[in-house]
Amino acid sequence: MKLYYSPGACSLSPHIALAESGLPYTFEKVNLRAEPRLTESGADYRALNPKGYVPALQLDNGEFLTEGPALLQYIADQVPERQLVPANGTMARYRLQEMLNFLSTEVHKGFAPLFRSQDDTVKEAAWQQLTTRFDMLAQVLAKQDYLLGDSYSVADGYLFTCLSWTKYLNRSLDAWPVLQAYVGRIGERPAVMRAMQEEGLL
Repeated sequence: MKLYYSPGACSLSPHIALAESGLPYTFEKVNLRAEPRLTESGADYRALNPKGYVPALQLDNGEFLTEGPALLQYIADQVPERQLVPANGTMARYRLQEMLNFLSTEVHKGFAPLFRSQDDTVKEAAWQQLTTRFDMLAQVLAKQDYLLGDSYSVADGYLFTCLSWTKYLNRSLDAWPVLQAYVGRIGERPAVMRAMQEEGLL
């Protein structure tokens, strides 16, 4: 498999999942700040993925899969013995999907105005909205080590990725010591460190 990524972007989450999986993979950086959007090898990224954003995963048969939550579950399902996701058809799997959807729509997308808007009022409103999401996540993680309970899942790699963006935005997690401890704990996982090193983030 081959992951198309941009350093530190949401594509870090499936990159972490690949590292956790133990499966063989390669990766190629995409320049999202230029048009045409070119990959590190000079390929036209939009010709590979018409959506034009990351992540995209090229499967061994040449097919492409996009959208982070789909990639996370696909990767994890290739190695059920690693228990990176609950088994299909179980209530625990639906809880995972519930959390992935929450992270995708309420946390991940919530950061967009902070990166893109030039209006400080818009940015502050977006941050205030995010703080309510952080409050909820902190309540969950005050009771358990991981989002789904006592075991790491691909949802944790996703939340770690999102929370890591606060440092690029000069925003503090001081109000949520539980989240700070969580970021530190997840960041020490060998697979997380490997993915970050491969993206030049460490």
